[in-house]
Amino acid sequence: MAEAAQTPGTPIAPALRRWPGRCVAVLAASLPLLAGVVVQPHAQAAAAPSALSAAPSAPFVQAAPATPTADESRTVSVSITGLTPSAPGKGDTVTVSGRVSNRTPSDIVEAKVALRPGARLTTRSAIDRADSRTAYVPGVDGEEIGRKGTVKIGDLPSGAGFSFTLSVPADKLPFDEPGVYQLGVSLSGRMAGEAYGRVLGIERTVLPWQPSAPEQTTQLTFLWPLISSTHVTARTESGDQRRMPVFEDDDLEAEIAPGGRLQQMVALGRKLPVTWVVDPDLLASVEAMTNNYKVLTEDGREVAGKGQANARRWLHELRQAVEDGEVVALPFGDPDLASLAHRGKKVSGALSHLGPATELGRMTVETTLLTEPSTDFAWPVEGAVDPSIVSVATSAGAHNVIARSDSMREPDSLNHTPTAARPIGGGTTAIVADARLSKLFQGDMTRADDSTEAVQRFLAHTQSITAQQPGRQRSIVVAPQRMPTVSQAQAMAGALDTLQLDGRWAEFVSLSEAAEADPDPQAGRKVPGQGSYPASLRKRELRTEAFEEIRTIRNTLDDFKSILSEPARVETPFSSALHRSMSVSWRGDREAAAEYRDSVGGYLEELTDGVRLIEKSDMKLSGRSATIPVTVQNKLLQDVENLELRLVSGRRIGLDVGEAQPVTVEGGHSQSVKVPTTAKANGRTWVEARLYTEDGEPWGEAMRFQVEVTEITSAVMLVISGGVLLVVLAGVRMYTQRKRIGERPDPDAPLVRRSEEPEEHGDSEGPAESGRSSAGEAGDGQAGDPAENTGAGRRDPSGAGEKVKR
Repeated sequence: MAEAAQTPGTPIAPALRRWPGRCVAVLAASLPLLAGVVVQPHAQAAAAPSALSAAPSAPFVQAAPATPTADESRTVSVSITGLTPSAPGKGDTVTVSGRVSNRTPSDIVEAKVALRPGARLTTRSAIDRADSRTAYVPGVDGEEIGRKGTVKIGDLPSGAGFSFTLSVPADKLPFDEPGVYQLGVSLSGRMAGEAYGRVLGIERTVLPWQPSAPEQTTQLTFLWPLISSTHVTARTESGDQRRMPVFEDDDLEAEIAPGGRLQQMVALGRKLPVTWVVDPDLLASVEAMTNNYKVLTEDGREVAGKGQANARRWLHELRQAVEDGEVVALPFGDPDLASLAHRGKKVSGALSHLGPATELGRMTVETTLLTEPSTDFAWPVEGAVDPSIVSVATSAGAHNVIARSDSMREPDSLNHTPTAARPIGGGTTAIVADARLSKLFQGDMTRADDSTEAVQRFLAHTQSITAQQPGRQRSIVVAPQRMPTVSQAQAMAGALDTLQLDGRWAEFVSLSEAAEADPDPQAGRKVPGQGSYPASLRKRELRTEAFEEIRTIRNTLDDFKSILSEPARVETPFSSALHRSMSVSWRGDREAAAEYRDSVGGYLEELTDGVRLIEKSDMKLSGRSATIPVTVQNKLLQDVENLELRLVSGRRIGLDVGEAQPVTVEGGHSQSVKVPTTAKANGRTWVEARLYTEDGEPWGEAMRFQVEVTEITSAVMLVISGGVLLVVLAGVRMYTQRKRIGERPDPDAPLVRRSEEPEEHGDSEGPAESGRSSAGEAGDGQAGDPAENTGAGRRDPSGAGEKVKR
């Protein structure tokens, strides 16, 4: 959108002669601007050299670009929102639509909008300068076209706007020969209080004019990237028949849904002659969404994903779109080659990820899109290269590096745009994409005037490249931003569609064809030094610490796989997650990248903790030889094997814990491993138990417990055994004797004499007889002789039989 031009036009000179008084006022108002004209004459002269040479007889008043005011909204603006056809031919009618706005505090009187065809722009630099000018330059911006090329508005109040449409037959435009011409739309009129009309605002665009095909067309390759950020975690959950992936968010579903960014990329690209550049991680992620999957919510819960229908539809449409086109597969996860070259090489094993990532990328594209991709191209961020980046980029087998012309600059002596392909040594070819064309569609393209301008400039630059050397065919490559927005993709598609239909100066070829084109002998082939890498890109790289964390996770994963009966179930999700950890998509967001790595490492730690030793309490060992049981727990859903249990004891009592014991535990179970031991002495010592992998690496934490050894000799065991036997035999004898003699008498009952009568009748016989029986037993076989009884047991001579009173 062009700002108001404040430089007076040519009608002012006669007006000064007729109204001297008003002339003073006009000059006073114009002095600041005229001062700018005088201060910077050379800047504007350099702005349009080709225009001046094309129209030497046109009156010219030098003017500087308008300086933006403090409040840019208080201006007169002109915008071009549509131009058809974008590349007209003979017999076509050029239609320009747009809108003018009066944001000044004054009304505009006798306002009109008019087309102003400008001069032919003979170089690509002239095209850029024409677009950068904002002030109206008489002669350079051309004369108004009457009839339908002009629309009279009348009065345009302050704050008002007006939409216009201007049409003119292409044959009526002053285009003498093929080339790129400037086409302007101006707003003229008088500000309230001014006596004379002037150009108050102007907007310019460029229009390629190619009424017939040139002698040689330009080969054009346009990369169409299908790349997204990282969405899938390393975590999986059990499903009915498979392990379900867990997504960090549901953003990918929004991208592939109707109207989403990736859905638009496929819908637009299927009609265009482009080379598809695909991150296989995107395909794997969408393929995972075709079945059941989980999504993490902001509060950490896992909910069922609902993007299955959109995922199936998107993959189906993509397969149809790439059916007849070339597909270039990046390494899985789109690893940041510059970060690896500048930071990752310092960490052992970091570069070893590129080879597997490349192979995984190839297999993913083959199985998902059912087509064989090319893996012979590496694409550093924004095409910025240096020797270390080229070395890393080709370390996984790629022979072509996609660079950009603002990184690999051309010699100053080169006056044309060279072919993209050029050998740089070591069997490597640099595919140098054109920087101007590659960056044309960056920024906000939601406004119609911005997207229209981008399309016209794209067409103009490609036509200008062809006109540089009409008799020589060259091959040009365009590498846009990795993740275009919907509006950017639509603008790119508009430019390519127009070029495909009306661009008689260009033909489309694949990236592989561009890589095989004959190089331009004058083109630069020197890779810039490492110090030339842009600082703005370097500060956004992954740090060395990131690659050290990735190495730690990789080592833990390798140990974990070695003990699993089905290691592929763990290898696939974690290896993919490690590739994603090095993705270009993390550039500029180190905090999010660190969180992702932490989540991968944390989940792996959860799994490895599922195989561990169960804590054991202190124990006693009786004897010099015994076994120590140690329990191994496996919480995983698969068996663990290739583990061994080792015990280590203190030397105090010489406890020998024997050899390492092999360990195999079924999934979801615990297994007790018995370790034979021998001791040389009694006492207490500590024992440490720990699991080890088959290559001798410790697994999990060690477990310590106390063991007390108490020795019991064979002689002591014989004595104890004999004593137990005697006790048993005595018990048997007592039992049989009691059965034979009946009830045992009361030992506390008093003895009864024969000569005394019992004190109570009926109770004398039993006790007396009982007493005799007892006395007889105690007399060693002589209790039956009464003459031998003495003392309390002696009979009374009277024979009364009464008890002796005590």
